[in-house]
Amino acid sequence: MNPQAKLISTTSLLLGTSITISSNHWMTAWIGLEINTLAILPLISKTHHPRAIEASTKYFLTQATASTLLLFASMINAWFSGQWDITQLTHPMSCMLSTVAISIKLGLVPFHFWFPEVLQGSTMTTCLLLATIMKFPPITLFYLTSPSLNSTLLTSMAIASAALGGWMGLNQTQTRKVLAFSSIAHLGWMTIILNYDPNLTLITFYLYTMTTSAIFLILNTTNTLKLPTVMTSWTKIPSLTTIFMLTLLSLAGLPPLTGFLPKWLIIQELTKQELTATATAISLLSLLGLFFYLRLAYCATITLPPNFTNYMKQWQTNKPTNPLTTIFTSLSIMLLPLSPMVLTIS
Repeated sequence: MNPQAKLISTTSLLLGTSITISSNHWMTAWIGLEINTLAILPLISKTHHPRAIEASTKYFLTQATASTLLLFASMINAWFSGQWDITQLTHPMSCMLSTVAISIKLGLVPFHFWFPEVLQGSTMTTCLLLATIMKFPPITLFYLTSPSLNSTLLTSMAIASAALGGWMGLNQTQTRKVLAFSSIAHLGWMTIILNYDPNLTLITFYLYTMTTSAIFLILNTTNTLKLPTVMTSWTKIPSLTTIFMLTLLSLAGLPPLTGFLPKWLIIQELTKQELTATATAISLLSLLGLFFYLRLAYCATITLPPNFTNYMKQWQTNKPTNPLTTIFTSLSIMLLPLSPMVLTIS
């Protein structure tokens, strides 16, 4: 891809995200989302492979549909209440349509079908953007409109996302699809607490972004796309593979790693709200995700593939490790003792 074109796309991506997260008017938020969509399309289709073109087409169609619904919802709300302010979402139809539109943009169940396919057709770097930065503007809109949204609808979608994200990730052999369903399952955790403590949604999103970024950067460094490749990648950078295992366990939410913090706080808050059944259900559903994270960790560090013929192992790579990988992996593993400070800041 042309460096100038890449610079323009990246700058537009940051501009669109900044416009949406800093706006309090529906039109400026919509403009930011449109800039985001148009900026990421060249990055998805830059390999000129049929899968990449298909992924960019699917992404464009779903995001255009979601943007149309969001604009329609804001216009209905303005028609009946005279308010264009994002926080003044009062009309029931507008609340329903905006929830559907933002859910499509995020990839929440039952609007998740596009997300694994788009990630599978993209490069690792683009997958990192799609799974983290591109979800920030819709999550911000959810945060701003949270008092007006239907808690029953959000809880149903959250439980369904956690269930389907865990269930569909069990039989995947492509690392990008595994991380796509992992993202859907984590979105369920973010959505379930949205009505009761929106700040927890943001904390969960930040920690998820940090951990997922670390995993994508490690996979990009070792050039690992499939589970069989994970089994043979340990010879490239053995120390990084060990850290990869710990980062995966953190994403699974095992203590004493960073990923345990948001799940612990969410279960605690749901219990305070006397939603014990909901907390129990989503906790049990997280065990599905734990299985495929453990499988990835097992493949990466513990097991070797069966070999009946001699073959040359992939020797240590000369590719330098990105400094961001070191920062994100360290934070993904060791942030739990700082949880009182995290809660104070939030």
